[in-house]
Amino acid sequence: MAVTDADVVIVGARCAGSAAAATLAGAGRRVIAVDSARFPSATISTHLLWPDGLAELARLGVLESVEALGAPRLPLASVEIPGVRAAGGYSAVDGIDYAMCVRRAGLDLALVEHARAAGAEVREGARATGLVWSDGRVAGVEVAERDGRSYRLRAPVVVGADGRRSAVARLVGAAEPYRRRPDGRACYYAYFDDPHEELRPVAAQWRQGAELGTAFPCDGGLTLVLLMPPETRAADFRKYPEKEYERTIDELLPDLAVRLSGCERRSRVFAASGLESYFRVSAGPGWALAGDAGHFKDPVTAQGIRDALRFGRLLGESLGELPVAFPGDGGRDKEVDRAIAAWQERRDRECLETYYWTDRTGRGDPVGPLDVEMHRALRADPALMTRFLDVYSRIVRPSQALTAPRLAGWTMRALLRPGTDRAALAGLVLRTARELRRERASVRELTRRHRVPP
Repeated sequence: MAVTDADVVIVGARCAGSAAAATLAGAGRRVIAVDSARFPSATISTHLLWPDGLAELARLGVLESVEALGAPRLPLASVEIPGVRAAGGYSAVDGIDYAMCVRRAGLDLALVEHARAAGAEVREGARATGLVWSDGRVAGVEVAERDGRSYRLRAPVVVGADGRRSAVARLVGAAEPYRRRPDGRACYYAYFDDPHEELRPVAAQWRQGAELGTAFPCDGGLTLVLLMPPETRAADFRKYPEKEYERTIDELLPDLAVRLSGCERRSRVFAASGLESYFRVSAGPGWALAGDAGHFKDPVTAQGIRDALRFGRLLGESLGELPVAFPGDGGRDKEVDRAIAAWQERRDRECLETYYWTDRTGRGDPVGPLDVEMHRALRADPALMTRFLDVYSRIVRPSQALTAPRLAGWTMRALLRPGTDRAALAGLVLRTARELRRERASVRELTRRHRVPP
């Protein structure tokens, strides 16, 4: 087997992998990224980016190329339950006050091309089949290409950015998460021709009963229509996916059906069910796990691409600041391992509260009295609507928006409304309060803890 050397080998060249590769190459490192796909290549993804996600593209220097793909800017967001619609805009992040929904084939190609322009080598149609080990450390990757060639890429650092089913995570023994929760909803989406130009600046969500649906205008004159039924309904979709998708819109989400009047579906129905949110150990001797390989959240809050870009970039910056390491250089090895461990600690600190909030947001519960009061409050107060949208942009923490006084006020108003099941509401509030206390204690504990080796 032929041997090739690099400073860093990255397995996976989509969002996290390309972000890390471009950043490392920009710091003067020799980077080789391998990916089994050939770009442009689609992947299962609902691909909405909030303002902070777009700011991450700008920090990488690729936002202009992504905007050239033609996805409309979405400066408005709308959330609707029966009888109550709230709409508003976002606070600016680095001057960006709009969202965008960009299909992954174009987005990922733009990132790959940017990584190449920065000086990284990206090898397409190349699959990682194993790792190279030296004295208990990862020291490279074994690669098989589609044409039958096999070889090794030797490097002092290997980054696994190869998704939820990460081969690198499995090969280093980190596939089993240390924190995990099953997602409460499944995902089914398709693309529609969208003639409604007046609605194309709006990212919209509807909830009715236990159903959740969205319409996100995207590039190509299309709109992404995502349904997120409770996971318990996945069996209905598994048997007749196209029929159940259409039935859900027509019968269970009639307000979404109104939005889609005059639109025509132009794709098959894409599906993802049985999902699980998790954190994996993502730092080890000579290796790191970036993007979904190390951490995944329920898609309901659309955080995955943003986190992949951000923590791919930050990993690249952390490693790019170090002197070039060589396999077997003990002092440099420890320096590399400390940098990767500190990067994982930062990721976990920044993501844990959002992970818990996303889990609660994604439960397959029906619309309840607290949801009604929250939507009424958002409709009545545009500034509050913006503050809640800023949670999605990660410039406001969930605990800063869902405060105890707000929860208490909504509870009291719900209790005073005729027809409220007061016992059920009281039980829900007590469960939510207990969960919030546990979650916030967990976040505080992580903030105090220092796992970085001395």
